[in-house]
Amino acid sequence: MIDSAVNVDHDVGMEHYATSPADRIPVHQKLIYGLGAFVNNLLAAASGGMMIVLNLGLGMNPALVGLLGAIPRLTDAFTDPVMGYISDNTRSRWGRRRPYIFAGAIASGLTFALLWQLPDARSETFYFWYFLIGSIIFYLAYTVFATPWVAMGYELTPDYHERTRLMGVQNFMGQLAYIVAPWFLLFMQSEAIFDNMVDGAAGLAVIIGIAVAVVGVLPALFLKERFRDLAVEEAREHRPAVAGSALMRNLAGFFHGCALTLRSRPFLKLCLATFLVFNGFMLVAAFQSYVVIYYVFGGDVARGAEYSGWAGTAQSIATFGVIALVTWMGTRIGKKRAFYVAIGVSMVGYALKWVCYDPEIPWLLVLPAPLLAFGLGGLFTIMPSMIADVVDQDELETHERREGMYGSIFWWVVKLGMAAAIAASGFLLNFTGFDVALGGNQSAYTITMMRLCDAFLPFVTSGIAIWAIATFSITEQRAHEVRLELEARRGKV
Repeated sequence: MIDSAVNVDHDVGMEHYATSPADRIPVHQKLIYGLGAFVNNLLAAASGGMMIVLNLGLGMNPALVGLLGAIPRLTDAFTDPVMGYISDNTRSRWGRRRPYIFAGAIASGLTFALLWQLPDARSETFYFWYFLIGSIIFYLAYTVFATPWVAMGYELTPDYHERTRLMGVQNFMGQLAYIVAPWFLLFMQSEAIFDNMVDGAAGLAVIIGIAVAVVGVLPALFLKERFRDLAVEEAREHRPAVAGSALMRNLAGFFHGCALTLRSRPFLKLCLATFLVFNGFMLVAAFQSYVVIYYVFGGDVARGAEYSGWAGTAQSIATFGVIALVTWMGTRIGKKRAFYVAIGVSMVGYALKWVCYDPEIPWLLVLPAPLLAFGLGGLFTIMPSMIADVVDQDELETHERREGMYGSIFWWVVKLGMAAAIAASGFLLNFTGFDVALGGNQSAYTITMMRLCDAFLPFVTSGIAIWAIATFSITEQRAHEVRLELEARRGKV
């Protein structure tokens, strides 16, 4: 049984339950799970960050580039929950998650590498359809890897605080991808290595694809699933019986699972907050390069890419410290309060961009970076841990474990945020009056509108996210009560 010893933190008036040794995840297993985060973030960063090649390298309209970033991710509205349902209900000698993680890592690495092998001298229409079809195939493979990997993390430990520590480690490992990602643009346009930016994208995609395939299979090979047998038995005993073919039964089970998942109010609040924070960040990620290049450096792409690289690297390095701090705060002042602090600090960073992005003192653009790190650093440490608590409460109410369904819908919201941000960034760029043919001679109106969008749109979305989490109901005390009831009902740990 769990260790129910209670430690009272008089500074914040909270009770903390001690983590049993049986609930601890060995460090090497946390690191291996974290390698999945590295792969996940590497693909996410590359998928968004390399899109600029379609505009600057091939001359595509920014609005079309935005659509290419958005449309394939919208297919995840169907594929992510389907993959979550398949993973939750798979019965194999290797488990519910591991076969898909293994196959998905290899497939996503291969398809990403092939996607960026763009043929020369074709029309804008050709490139649009080539990239659209290729992206849909890639994101399908990406889903096969990512959805079961996320679900596996929710079941590696049943302990409230160990979940936060696990998610802190995986987020820490995932940030390694963002150490290299800010330098992608500089690497792709290196004249010493490549003939042009398009050739650079092709070479970079091959490197990324190999890394994804090799590293992504490790969680499948070395981690075990805690609840695979329990979950299958619960689903068999408590899911409503449906007459008809296997297809009809699976369709009924899928829609039944979706309906129950979307009925969870605490989960919907987490999804809303994540959408707002991540959407704001991704809007900046897609938009910021233009502000740096065309405002701070007057159209000098090389210098803009260099300084963007330094700012991105500073933000990534700071994120490692942020994750450790937020993990500690989550186990001391509670997950909700840790979220408030992290997102609040990131809002200060966004506001400072208005002051620190200065053509007269370009190095100032690095200063907001450590504060911005609190945004995603805090979000993806706290949110997955809170979702694992929601999964337990859902099992108590429905007698089913749906880690895959919860993880798939949550990450679909993340991907939807990315898609919306990339699509919006293209239309926003057109709205500001930006014209790539003008180079550094953009109008004063265009520059002002670009700066306003870059600094204050994510500031507003982050503030709304804090409001959304204010009424989240699963506290440490409630999570402990849920676990006791679940284990009493199961009759085992």
